[in-house]
Amino acid sequence: MMQNVHLAPETDEDDLYSGYNDYNPTYDTEELENDTAFQQAVKTSHGRRPPSKTSLASSMGRPMTGAIQDGVTRPMTAVRAAGFTKAALRGSAFDPLGQSRGPAPPLEARNEDSPEEKIRQLEKKVNELVEESCIANSCGDLKLALEKAKDAGRKERVLVRQREQVTSPENINLDLTYSVLFNLASQYSANEMYPEALNTYQVIVKNKMFSNAGRLKVNMGNIFLKQRNYSKAIKFYRMALDQIPSVHKEMRIKIMQNIGVTFIKTGQYSDAINSFEHIMSMAPNLKAGFNLILSYFAVGDREKMKKAFQKLIAVPLETDEDGKYISPNDDPHTNLVIEAIKNDHLRQMERERKAMAEKYIMTAAKLIAPVIETSFAVGYDWCVEVVKASQYVELANDLEINKAITYLRQKDFNQAVETLKMFEKKDSSVKSAAATNLSFLYYLENEFAQASSYADLAVNSDRYNPSALTNKGNTVFANGDYEKAAEFYKEALRNDSSCTEALYNIGLTYKKLNRLDEALDCFLKLHAILRNSAQVLYQIANIYELMEDPNQAMEWLMQLISVVPTDSRALSKLGGLYDSEGDKSQAFQYYYESYRYFPSNIEVIEWLGAYYIDTQFCEKAIQYFERASLIQPTQVKWQLMVASCFRRSGNYQKALDTYKDIHRKFPENVECLRFLVRLCTDIGLKEVQEYATKLKRLEKMKEIREQRTKSGRDGSGGPRGRRDGSAGSDGGQNCSAGSRGERLSAQLRALPRTEEPYDSSSNKELDASYVDPLGPQIERPRTAAKKRVDEDDFADEELGDDLLPE
Repeated sequence: MMQNVHLAPETDEDDLYSGYNDYNPTYDTEELENDTAFQQAVKTSHGRRPPSKTSLASSMGRPMTGAIQDGVTRPMTAVRAAGFTKAALRGSAFDPLGQSRGPAPPLEARNEDSPEEKIRQLEKKVNELVEESCIANSCGDLKLALEKAKDAGRKERVLVRQREQVTSPENINLDLTYSVLFNLASQYSANEMYPEALNTYQVIVKNKMFSNAGRLKVNMGNIFLKQRNYSKAIKFYRMALDQIPSVHKEMRIKIMQNIGVTFIKTGQYSDAINSFEHIMSMAPNLKAGFNLILSYFAVGDREKMKKAFQKLIAVPLETDEDGKYISPNDDPHTNLVIEAIKNDHLRQMERERKAMAEKYIMTAAKLIAPVIETSFAVGYDWCVEVVKASQYVELANDLEINKAITYLRQKDFNQAVETLKMFEKKDSSVKSAAATNLSFLYYLENEFAQASSYADLAVNSDRYNPSALTNKGNTVFANGDYEKAAEFYKEALRNDSSCTEALYNIGLTYKKLNRLDEALDCFLKLHAILRNSAQVLYQIANIYELMEDPNQAMEWLMQLISVVPTDSRALSKLGGLYDSEGDKSQAFQYYYESYRYFPSNIEVIEWLGAYYIDTQFCEKAIQYFERASLIQPTQVKWQLMVASCFRRSGNYQKALDTYKDIHRKFPENVECLRFLVRLCTDIGLKEVQEYATKLKRLEKMKEIREQRTKSGRDGSGGPRGRRDGSAGSDGGQNCSAGSRGERLSAQLRALPRTEEPYDSSSNKELDASYVDPLGPQIERPRTAAKKRVDEDDFADEELGDDLLPE
């Protein structure tokens, strides 16, 4: 085998790799440091000097940069465009930048008086005015925005005329004209000057030189919609839809949605359904799905409502999962990035979109649940099952709670309680919400033990739930532990500084503890949040009254009346304050307004009657005392006051008839008999003897009763007598309190009292956190310096005197 193997000789003349180490020394870059000519050229301007006739060569044998070789200057690079020309003259210097030509000549001075320059300046001014108009609109100064837009329009017309004089009409800036007119129309619309806006839009639309101007008919349709001219709005929407190509799919969908909304406003629900069905088939979105449910609800189609609700649930939310904002590891760089994007504008937009989707779904479920099945409970159950099978599974619990609230609206408290109790074994957040509502319900029923128990459950399930803490504070407040109640309210405010219920309640608590300055601070803070809350304004006025500052109290009551001008209680309160200050005319004005809105307030009626008597207008006082006798027919003093007014005004016959009527109703009234005897004697009637006999008999019976009472008091001695006397005294106080209670029961209380319940808004759901801590207790605001006429006023007067207060 070895005989076929040929070994290579050790010295082979034809070496296979020979010549690879040979190279042209011109390209040797390693020796540039030792090249004296190259280093001199780098450090100085040696390379730019005019070359001599003899070509300089480096030690490596390559020509110098810029050297003349064979009549041609060597270029700086291999690219010819760097100032190198093949036709360069022999011996010419290398000057690619043209420095040998000297400095450039000076620029010609601008002629500001030339027509072209004037046109340029005017065009710049028009653009500035348009920008200023847009900025003013974005800042909310609509009037300034309109003025700037009008000024831009005037200057643009001047610009067009000047340009026509200088150049041909083809050189007119159509884009500038379009932007000026469009901005002017937009500002007219923003200022609700709809006819001017429509005229301006018509100018744009009718000009064939403006491309794509037809889509502005959408804006014209919007204006007609605001004017409630629905037929024209639909017409312009359809015209705009016809002029927009199919490639602009999103804009066409929005215009069709406007058409559907306009059909709903006109009551053409079938046409609206067609529009929304087309949208849901092409590009489904939340608004179109919700409007489709409304349309089917209007026509009463149960099955279509169910299908539309399922379509609404299936609309993609197009937001990232919340897990994206949770760090998967302890990488500090990743944590910084997540922290930065956790609350950026994109995240806020995602939250808003999700909140809007939940709002549409919850509203639609509450709307269709009572009608899609035989009962609302079955309808809610169907909606809950559909929601559980969707991406909005967390809304199922909210629907269950809304089901309980619907039971409450139907006054089916037992079913509401049973529904809420189902959440006791669920996760903490849902359990806390249900327990909060249960605590609220039991508190309304005055079952404070149960209310406290469920409030504890709600707090233990979610310690950061301000509603639960507020309800717990209410139950403690009801037990009289005001300091502890204040601590719960403070904790609720620490968890949620916008919890107005807790802030209101802590103000009531401080007022109960007589810490009026702190209570006033709470209500002033609340007033900064709820500017037009009548309850907050009343509390501030009441605290100033308790602090004996009537001027401030009157000022806040005036603000209260500006919010609720027809509230009789506030008007009477303000009248009482003016009366206490001695301003009878202002007091009369507010008392009269209070009587006009609520003519059944005994205190107001009594004050007005006494006022007319003081001013010697007894005839006018009669109508007030007659109304008081209608409100309290068992109180004889009102009828006696009516008779006394008749007698003082000189109408003796009417007074006699009134006294006779009183005697028939109250035959044992001594004062009535005294006046009957006096009137009959003055007029000369025969009945005087009959009334005199009755009067003597009643007076004798009265004397006998007084003697018996006196002898019984003298005969009883020792501790027993004192006990009896004490009991009698208590009984008298109870009787007085009862009569006062009767007077109070006839009054209407339009405003909340000092400890009356607070409700932040009329349409708040029943799961609101606040319930009035004091329940049915009512503190009636005092009315100072009031005229009061009591039965005792008649006993000490002579027969000839008028039965009137001093």
